Order: sequence, then structure tokens, then C-alpha cells
Amino acid sequence: MQTVGLIVFIAVAVGFDFTNGFHDAANAVAASITTRAIQPMMALGMAAALNVVGALVSTKVAATVGEGIITIEPGTHGLVIVFSALLGAILWNLITWWFGLPSSSTHALIGGLVGAGLASASVIQWESLISHVVIPMALSPVIGFGLGYLLMIAIIWMFRHGRPHTVNHGFRRASVLSTAASAFSHGTQDAQKTMGIIALALVATGHLSSFSVPTWVILLAAAAMGLGTLAGGWRVIRTLGSRITPLDPPRAFAAQSSASAVLLVSAYVYALPVSSTHIMTTSIMGVGASRRLSAVRWSVAQRVAMAWILTIPGAAISAWVAYLVVNAVV
Repeated sequence: MQTVGLIVFIAVAVGFDFTNGFHDAANAVAASITTRAIQPMMALGMAAALNVVGALVSTKVAATVGEGIITIEPGTHGLVIVFSALLGAILWNLITWWFGLPSSSTHALIGGLVGAGLASASVIQWESLISHVVIPMALSPVIGFGLGYLLMIAIIWMFRHGRPHTVNHGFRRASVLSTAASAFSHGTQDAQKTMGIIALALVATGHLSSFSVPTWVILLAAAAMGLGTLAGGWRVIRTLGSRITPLDPPRAFAAQSSASAVLLVSAYVYALPVSSTHIMTTSIMGVGASRRLSAVRWSVAQRVAMAWILTIPGAAISAWVAYLVVNAVV
């Protein structure tokens, strides 16, 4: 029975990874599609492939998610807890996708773990949660905004004497590289969260004696993320690409480059599960603010910020309810 439950869980986890891909595809391609630097399907195809490559490179973030949020005891009940966390995250992903809000799949999953953990009276590693999730969640968007702003100011100064047509043409070409970097950095972050929770389930069911990420889990999560990215998240793409601030090719390049830098440093240097959605959104705000503060549609930014604030508690409540239902059924 436990084996059947594990198979069902892995199938649902792959589904979550797929929704993560189409929900967060906008992070990598919205700016380039909006500025017509790359054709939409070509951009999504490239993003899908590089999401897979990024997911295969490291498992540091997966370890943070699997070991640093909640302590799961081996047994069927442990699988129920992880399964409920996943259901809560999926529900929140679908709600925010429907309303076109670029919320964080990362924080939805972490909120789901916290909610299911509280509902089951499991041990929540609060110190690790604060240092590895809450503080980076607050700081990384600020860094993304500042880096996007400064990079755009530098570009404006360096090309201040250039002809607009020539500059735009050059940055359309450069956007291919920044899109590739954005997709790769997204893979280093987001696919690893699913790897971490599947590995956590394997520990809970006794299939792993200690936390590690098997190769087949890495490949499965990477493939699901790639396919989800290929499916595309057009609602969110519209929000990031045009509704926050008008983008031209230099600003698209600056936003993608600054966001990629923050994501890669977070993953490889600090192993922090930060949100690619948060960072890309604030990087776009930063490059928009370099023109003038009124160039950013702050009303849209407020809606996005509200989704951020509500994500962890919203996913936690969803997971709490899911745990009550799943535990009653099992």
C-alpha cells in the first residue's frame, strides 16, 4: 500500500513540476517575447531545454528544501504529510495562474510543507525556515530591483550617443543570451524544489536511509519542468512582459541579466531556494524605474506584491485542509 502511495505521490509531484514550468515560463521569456527579440515558440523551446540543463547541474537547493524545512518520520504518515504539502502548493499555483499573478511556486511548496507540518504536529525547523527562506525572500527581490536599476543606468550611460535603432537591434541579439541565462538559472532553482520533496518522500517511505537525490529523480524533475515550460504560461507572460512597465530591448536584456545573476549566486554559492518569479518581477520594476518612477505601473506591482505576501500562508492553509482530507481517507 505504501509503494502505491509513493507512486501516486511521485506522479502528483511531476504534475506540480509541470505546473511550475508553465506557471514560471514567463520568468525566462516574457521580456524577450514582448520586445520581439525571439519568436514565442522558439523562446519557449529554448527555455525548456535550458531549464532541463540547469536542473541537472546541482542539487544544493534540493537539499535545503528536503532537509531544512520540516522533519519527517519514516512511515506511511510521513508520506501523507508530504503529499498534503504538495497538494496545497498545486492548488495555490493554479489559483494564482488563473488570475495571471506571478506568484512563487517555491514559496507555495514551502508554505505547503509548513501547513502540512503544523496540521500533523510535525517538527518545523523554524530557525532554518527563517534564515534560508524568509530572509532571502525579503532581500532577493530588493537586490533584483537594485541590480536591474543599476545595470540599466550603466547601459543608458554607455550607449547614450548610440543611434536608437542600432542600439535596439544589438540588444535584441543580446537578449538571446540573457534569455538563455534566465532559463538556465530558473532550472537551477525551481526544478530542484521538486527533486527535494520527492527525495523527502523516499526517506519517509524508507526507500532512502538518508537524504540524497537519486539520478532518476533529477532526470524526472528536469523533464517535467522542461515540458511545462514548453507549454507556456501566457497569462503570466502578459503580466511580466507589458503590464508592469513598458520594455524595450535594452531594458529586457538588463532585467533578465540581473535576475539571472541573483538566481545563480543564490543557488550555487548559498544554496537558497529563492523565487525566480519575485526576482524577475522586481528586476523588471528596477529597469522601468530607471526611466522614471511613474514608468512602473505600481497598481499592478501592488497586486503582484499581494500575491507574494499571501503565497506562504495561502499554500499553508491549502495544505492544512488537504492534510485533514487525506489523513481522514487514509
